[in-house]
Amino acid sequence: MKITIISVGKIKEKYLRDGIAEYTKRLGRYCKLDQAELPDEKTPDGASAAVEIRIKEIEGERILRSIRDTDYVIALAIEGKMLDSPELASYIDSLGVQGKSSLVFVIGGSLGLSDAVLKRADYKLSFSKMTFPHQLMKMILLEQLYRSYRIIHGEPYHK
Repeated sequence: MKITIISVGKIKEKYLRDGIAEYTKRLGRYCKLDQAELPDEKTPDGASAAVEIRIKEIEGERILRSIRDTDYVIALAIEGKMLDSPELASYIDSLGVQGKSSLVFVIGGSLGLSDAVLKRADYKLSFSKMTFPHQLMKMILLEQLYRSYRIIHGEPYHK
């Protein structure tokens, strides 16, 4: 299975880059993993709701240009469905059984995802009702994907 993670914004912190690199390496034995970091738009201090919506739309257009019609898109969104680790593993496994060979996970920028991206998503996944920095979310997602593949293959994982 091919998994692509599309995220908005650069990972600036070394500890996050190191963690992302570690889980990327570990996932290499289970799937083909691609990652696309798209530029984020600068949000002015005190930006109006209309400006924030326009920023999400611009970032959303970049995201949508990176998605193919045949991709199965999973958007990370607070309003999405929350799964525990075994449920996520089962869901990923079931997508493979259904013939979905290209999964795309989308992580929005600091303002979240545009309505157009959420509409394009085949599934909305939430990791929590809390808000996480989008850079940290990428490492959490990679860890959970790694954990999912360990579960799928019946290999031990830390509970």
